[in-house]
Amino acid sequence: MSAKIIDGNQLSKQVRTEVAKRAAALNVQGRQPGLAVILVGDSQASQVYVRNKIKACEENGIHSVFEKYDVSMTEAELLARVHALNHDSKIHGILVQLPLPAHIDSHKVIEAIAAEKDVDGFHISNAGLLMTGQPLFRPCTPYGVMKMLDSIDYPVRGAHAVVVGASNIVGKPQAMLLLQAGATVTICNSKTRDLGHHTRDADILVVATGKRNIVTGDMIKPGAVVIDVGMNRDDAGKLCGDVDYAGACDVASWVTPVPGGVGPMTITMLLVNTLEAAERN
Repeated sequence: MSAKIIDGNQLSKQVRTEVAKRAAALNVQGRQPGLAVILVGDSQASQVYVRNKIKACEENGIHSVFEKYDVSMTEAELLARVHALNHDSKIHGILVQLPLPAHIDSHKVIEAIAAEKDVDGFHISNAGLLMTGQPLFRPCTPYGVMKMLDSIDYPVRGAHAVVVGASNIVGKPQAMLLLQAGATVTICNSKTRDLGHHTRDADILVVATGKRNIVTGDMIKPGAVVIDVGMNRDDAGKLCGDVDYAGACDVASWVTPVPGGVGPMTITMLLVNTLEAAERN
């Protein structure tokens, strides 16, 4: 079997076209959507992520504010800045780029963001709403994965979905969204015994561990849809995912590439969440 590719770049362009139209409609009303992005420290990877987010905003009619602070910024100073943005009527979404320096409690910072501006979907109230099936904001990466499944018209309802990885950012919310869509969901983590036993039973396999080649071709059910959320580098320094891509292509019916798969959709769904926040406001 030669898997078809779910092109995240192409799908992202389609979704962003709709975002730009809706943002333009708000702009006419004098209500331009606004996103504030805060970066603390000098992480090169974080700077790349932030730059891509700001560029996406600029290209799609969303006002963006980028605030970069030295690694010496205190927790109290960051909390004060978040508090000020909570009361800024021109800002509809607030994103504090993670990870933060070790001396700053990321949980405290996330909880300081007003729930109605938590476009990452990480605030405890938004996590609770997601659990009850009434999310205010869906976390961007899991939201993007669901859009990708929609794009291939895959019948999620009744399918067995296996999520490898149980983080608060991807794994857990991904499982909740799949469950809400009617799938039977299994969540695997670092303590799971015989990972392959579970992955080989998956109609939909979402892998988000940050470990290269944790899933190989012989661990995939023939005809499965494989969504690779991982972002790693191989021995040659090239970007790759958590799944053995070549092996997956030989077995699966659909596969997401890395790069060019889930990544572009994550940023796109951030734009969608910011737009929705502005529309609610």
